[in-house]
Amino acid sequence: MKFLKCNLFLISLFFGLFSCSYDRHDRKFSSPDKNIVLELGEGTGPLSFSVFYKDRTVLKDSPIIMTSDGKPVTDQVEIVDIVKRSYKESYARLGSHSEANNHYNEVLINLRNDEHAEFNLELRLFDNAAAFRLILPGDEAVERVPDEMTLFRVPEGSTVWYHDLHMHYESVHEKALVSEIPEGDWMAPPVTYKLPDDAGYAAITEADLKNYSGMAFQMEAGGQMKMRLAHHQPTSYPYELRYSEEDVERLAQPAKVRGTIITPWRVILIGEDLNAMVNNDAVHHLSPAPDSDLFPEGINTSWIKPGRAVWKYLDGGGDGSLETMKKFTDQAAELGFEHNILEGFWRNWSDDELRELVAYGNERGVGIWLWKHSKTIQDEQERLAFFKHCSDLGITGVKLDFFDHEAKEVIDLYQNILRETAELKLLVNFHGANKPAGEARTWPNELTREAIRGMEASKLEDRATHNTTVPFTRFLAGHAEYTPLHFGERRRNTTWAHQIASGAIMNTPLLTYAANPEAILANPAVEMIKSIPAIWDETVVLPPSEIGEIAVFARRSGDTWFLAIMNGTKAGRIEVPLSFLDNKTYQSLLVKDDPENDAAVILEERELGPQDILKIDLNAGGGFVAKFSE
Repeated sequence: MKFLKCNLFLISLFFGLFSCSYDRHDRKFSSPDKNIVLELGEGTGPLSFSVFYKDRTVLKDSPIIMTSDGKPVTDQVEIVDIVKRSYKESYARLGSHSEANNHYNEVLINLRNDEHAEFNLELRLFDNAAAFRLILPGDEAVERVPDEMTLFRVPEGSTVWYHDLHMHYESVHEKALVSEIPEGDWMAPPVTYKLPDDAGYAAITEADLKNYSGMAFQMEAGGQMKMRLAHHQPTSYPYELRYSEEDVERLAQPAKVRGTIITPWRVILIGEDLNAMVNNDAVHHLSPAPDSDLFPEGINTSWIKPGRAVWKYLDGGGDGSLETMKKFTDQAAELGFEHNILEGFWRNWSDDELRELVAYGNERGVGIWLWKHSKTIQDEQERLAFFKHCSDLGITGVKLDFFDHEAKEVIDLYQNILRETAELKLLVNFHGANKPAGEARTWPNELTREAIRGMEASKLEDRATHNTTVPFTRFLAGHAEYTPLHFGERRRNTTWAHQIASGAIMNTPLLTYAANPEAILANPAVEMIKSIPAIWDETVVLPPSEIGEIAVFARRSGDTWFLAIMNGTKAGRIEVPLSFLDNKTYQSLLVKDDPENDAAVILEERELGPQDILKIDLNAGGGFVAKFSE
């Protein structure tokens, strides 16, 4: 595969604009607004890059290192040709906002190495991100083994939030200066860092991960994060727990790729503040649009049904019988929730019982989901038979668990599952999963995936710090199945108000609540909980938000605004101007901490508008939620 050389003409394509460049000495490439610049290293030599944001360094002199069958690809390269184009589109999406605006400059660079082999480096520069991938042409009949060891050199003085791979993607973040991170530490993407001197934020992850192994990082001296593909990564404890030694050994082998090798996008998200980071859609943009045959209306295709779910697992609620699940379905309907997720106990039921529950749910507008261990669907025929059976029964979606690895074999399984379920109009929830990499754009039937240390982690003592960290770290990669909201001991050092706010902040198109629906219905703030949607039209992250300390989110659904706050471990008072509201008076319901009792809330009703400033007292681990309705 080789990029076409250009004549002096313009080609419009998909509302984009191609332009041609003959200057093979070009080294600097910029975003549409010119604020982000990616610069390649000078001269003929190892391929390297730097990234700047408003003339401040985001990454410096970072070598792009790739091998094929153990032979260097990116050493001693020269530029053969450069083609540039720009592209602009808008599309609907599910998440923090309902519309995504995709605008980038693309640079297609044809390179030749000292073995006289040609390959391509593709760059995309957005106003809030820089991304690159490598393309190695190849014969479709030939398999090769790619590997990457690219170094991401983070500026000295940067503060980094990262977690290891012991629990795969279900670990707790640490905070450290980049120079203080021990050499050899593992880091799961996305890795978020704050640039020195308040120059902004960045996060590094990947997008459009398919037909390839997932990446993680290992720390090297000098603030260097070394990319490591799955066969180099330590096997996670959950995978070793659930799979055989033979499985562990097989997935520790380098993966082969047939034909042309196209790496996933290596993405650097960049923003001047946390609002810019939370609203960054680059991972989504870099993934292909959905197949119009499978999803004729994109995310608005009739069977794509985002919503809230009840879940009998963490908070009691009786046995796993049909009658119990009918009760949960009744309670879901009373709450206005759209889904009911059944864990493994459904396997003791007959098909007639499942059909009965599906019919019962349909009468009440509640879809039924079934849990399944991914180990039981490795075989294609068994997997297809299970999905077909679910479809025949009228099941809405499947919750598939315990992947716990990012080897190419597992990534291929994700892709097969998403295609096969889409063909049968089944929704998907991945648990025990790796971080999202834009799959939800290509496959909108993926409503959520876990890849986060959520409410299932009963031994997480400092939930307040964790909850105020993940909205600005893990959630930057995409939706996360945290399963928020618990009123019992599992909430640890957080208050009821904090827990209610978590449902509005830790959003995902399938918003599964951990609390027993009976406990939700009995809570004094039940009307607030019932009104919190799973998807939003607009999100604004407000001061004084700070990673690991406090998260302050204003979110809009239609004409209704919500203000949700999760506080860290320090009690205090904050002031929040309501200037995000439209110029009108709102009927407002406020849910506040009870200063005397963390297991209680205070409700208040007021008339408020954009001219008002709320003075909010927060307990340690406290929270606040306000709903502003016309």
